[in-house]
This record gives sequence, C-alpha cells and structure tokens, in this order.
Amino acid sequence: MTTPRTFAISAILAGFGALAIAAPAAAQTKWNLPTAYPIDNLHTENLAQFVKDVESGSGGKLVITIHANASLFKAPEIKRAVATGQAQIGEVLMSLHENEDPIFGVDVVPFLASSFKDSKKLWDASRPAVEKKLASQGLVTLYAVPWPPQGIYAKKDLNAVEDMKGLKWRSYNVGTARIGELVGAQSVTIQAAELPQALATGVVNSFMSSGATGYDSKVWESLDHFYDTQAWLPKNLIFVNKAAFDALDKATQDVVMKAAAAAQERGWKLSEDKTKWYLDQLASKGMKVQAPSPALAEGFKKIGEQLTADWIKKAGADGQAVVDAYKKM
Repeated sequence: MTTPRTFAISAILAGFGALAIAAPAAAQTKWNLPTAYPIDNLHTENLAQFVKDVESGSGGKLVITIHANASLFKAPEIKRAVATGQAQIGEVLMSLHENEDPIFGVDVVPFLASSFKDSKKLWDASRPAVEKKLASQGLVTLYAVPWPPQGIYAKKDLNAVEDMKGLKWRSYNVGTARIGELVGAQSVTIQAAELPQALATGVVNSFMSSGATGYDSKVWESLDHFYDTQAWLPKNLIFVNKAAFDALDKATQDVVMKAAAAAQERGWKLSEDKTKWYLDQLASKGMKVQAPSPALAEGFKKIGEQLTADWIKKAGADGQAVVDAYKKM
C-alpha cells in the first residue's frame, strides 16, 4: 500500500532521477563545423574520425556536427563565420585567405614543396607564423592536412604553356589566378562545391587541382586530360573559435588537442595513400593521365620562379624567414 509519505518520497527520488538524467545533457556542448567538401572527400572522412574521437574522449561532453559541401557557409565565408562565433570550428583551404596575409599562401608557392615529405617540413616551418596570425583573429589552430599534388585538367593537348592561352581557367586563390594571367587564360573564380556545375555548363574548361578534386567533381564528364605537374600540395586548415575553446574545461581542451594531433598524422597518411588511387580512378574513367611534356614542365618552372619571387616580395622578412627555416630542415 502506498501512503502519502511514501508517494512523496518516491516523487522526490523520481525528481532526482530526472535531474541526474538531465545533468549530462545540460552539460553537453555542441559545436558546428562547416567545410566546403563532400562527405566522402578524404578531408571530410578525416574530420568525421576527429569528431568521433572528440565525442568519445570527452565522454559525450563535446559533440561536433559536420556540415559538408558548403551547406552551412560557402568556402570563403567559413573562416569569418568561426572568428565571429557563427560557427565554433571550421575547415578551410588555407591559401583561400592569402589576400589577408601572404603567410596563408606559403604552401601554394609553385615547386617550393612538391612532395609530401617537403610539404610537412614547410608546414612545420610555417605553423608558428600561421598560428600567430590566426590567434590575432581570435582563432586557435588545430591541425592541417595536405591535398594530393596539383596537376592541370584540360580538354585538349597541352604541350607548352602557350597552348593554355584563351582557356577558361578556374581559379580559387591568388596563385591560381596569377597562373591564369601569366599563361593568357581567362580566369574565373570557382570554389570546389561549385566546380561540377561550372564544368557542366562550360563556365570553365581547365583548372589546376588535385586528383581528389577531379574525382569529387566527376571531371571526366567534361574534361579528358590530366597533367601531373605536382606543382604544390595545398593544405586544409582546421581551427576553432578561441572563446568557444576557452569555454571548455581543461580536460576537454586536452581531448580536442589530442584528437587534432591524431587527425593531422592520420590525414597526411590518408592523403598520400589515396594520391595514386585518385589518379587511377581518373584513368579508369577514360581520362588521359600523363606527366607534362618537357616544354610544359619548363614553362611551369619559369612561372613558379616568378610566383615565388612575387610571394617573397609580398611576404617580406617574415615570409623569407619561413622559407629560410624550411630550407634548413
């Protein structure tokens, strides 16, 4: 038989139970992570594992939701969105922001670092400067992962840089726009999420990017040549809003940084492992995947020397210090 007193005790205990259940939910922090790339892209796959590591490592106290394929913010908007707190964490192509500061373009200086090994050395040399710049904008650097080496996509034979004159050239940062200018192409700014439509409608008929971007964009439906110039390995950068990071307890901050270190190591290996796979996929779809001719390679070498000089001039003493540190590694 239930007396009024036992009923009251049961109600109180039930209330405590409800509070116990509600407590973890109330303590849970939720972050949004916008990225410009498809869910099955190598960078997004790496992000997904990072998110899982953070959630499990924090015991569910920090939950991060990935918004892929520029669904929350377009690529050029992501960095500002995180800096202003519209999103707590984000991923961008670092060189997209070279106009803000030349240091963001150090990894797309042509032929400065054109292998995974050299690209890692360049990141190690440039990371302190990148972190300092991001910190001044209210952002905490987590990690960076490179894309596979960059090559040229086209719909015709390119035996020399002169053959690129008049092409509708997709640019996505300062460097690619400058290349278009130097070879006499018509540059059109197109971000990764917009590339498939731009190719399908003929807005662009050539561009420089990795095998991964070509695969994501189903480039074989519009273009049929890929020249493996291995010009540079651009990096994606993952950062978090400093106020959001500072709001976490120390244990959760440590979990985030540990997961970030693991994501960087895993991401570099994943990108390197998938480089050949992406090119094999392009070839299997009927694309002509080839090394550049000696004339095309020489032409790009000269363009690279020009762009390197341009970058060092813009970057000044700080940029020169980074390049010098890299060359000593």
